Amino acid sequence: MRIVIIGSGIAGAGTAWHLARRGAEVVVVDADLAGRATAAGAGIVSPWSSRSLEGEELAFHAEGAAYYRRFVPELAADLATDPDGGADPSFAVVGGLVVSPDEAWLREFHTRALERAERWPEAGEVTLLDPAQARERMPLLAPELGAVHIAGGGRVDGRRLREAFLAGAAARGAQLRDGAAELDVRADRVAGVRVAGERIEADGVVLAAGAWSGAFVEPLGVRLLVEPQRGQISHFGVSALAGGGDTASWPVVSPVGSGHYMLAFPDARVVAGATRETGSGFDHRVTADGQREVLAEALAVAPGLAAATLLETRVGFRPVSADGRPVIGPLPGHPEVTVLTGFGAGGLTIGPHASSLAADAALGRDPRIPEMFRAGRFAGISDR
Repeated sequence: MRIVIIGSGIAGAGTAWHLARRGAEVVVVDADLAGRATAAGAGIVSPWSSRSLEGEELAFHAEGAAYYRRFVPELAADLATDPDGGADPSFAVVGGLVVSPDEAWLREFHTRALERAERWPEAGEVTLLDPAQARERMPLLAPELGAVHIAGGGRVDGRRLREAFLAGAAARGAQLRDGAAELDVRADRVAGVRVAGERIEADGVVLAAGAWSGAFVEPLGVRLLVEPQRGQISHFGVSALAGGGDTASWPVVSPVGSGHYMLAFPDARVVAGATRETGSGFDHRVTADGQREVLAEALAVAPGLAAATLLETRVGFRPVSADGRPVIGPLPGHPEVTVLTGFGAGGLTIGPHASSLAADAALGRDPRIPEMFRAGRFAGISDR
């Protein structure tokens, strides 16, 4: 069975690997547009730290975090057969800190986090920390910030995970094609894609083009309500700072009252972000106001970053659906097209698990996709 995947961000790359492991013939087509969310993303995989997710959405994110424990060893085994080598999923459990100066709030959240850890053991041990203990975990923190520490929190480099998925898929025979794809429709059925005039026939198509996904289905008379949300995220070098040498074990940081976050990688690099600029369109610029916001939020939480080196600021377009939830599953009226987009800010937490579900859907299986995430909920027929 041949499946063509449009897009090679975390959604498309993950689906390619899962399909290749299931024995499908896989072709991935990507136009390499500036602003792919995965290229900018540095992910916190700690849904138990969330202050906004509840109910079925929280459960889905928790399932996504648990899935990392299962798929990363399998992907690493496939990568071991790659003659080029070098690809690394980059996922590591480093713990997570939810930080706040409000002791009463932290005690209340500690109770909630303990309940979550009882339901989802991947969260690990949950501990209430005073400001001194929090700074022992993350030395750049503001001295007034206490924390709830969730031991199972993880972090992942979006670019490296994408590369690992694609390398793992290629090791199992997947083909990777550069170019802009469009759906090839014959007799009211999507029969594959066209790339630079060439037809690539397929039994099914997975549409995983992130914030650009809606444009692909417009010729079918379908509205897919997904829009770009610009995120600006900054990277800092901290090797010259006191206590900034060994960053590999630093936990991810989620400040209360902010959509921003902070995490560290082993190369003495701290990542802080990100803006959530709804209505940005595909304006791929680092803006003065966006940079100001990232710096102000980062320095409020970690004033120790003031003397760090600003290495770069990346820009990515999160695909955000009309109701803020993922879009997964067959396209209404076109079961041969599987949609996978709308991850918003949670792409690196839920992306790998969602791509496994999309792979099953593309193969005609019936994966357990929650009704609130299915593509049919608003991918209605347009007025064209």
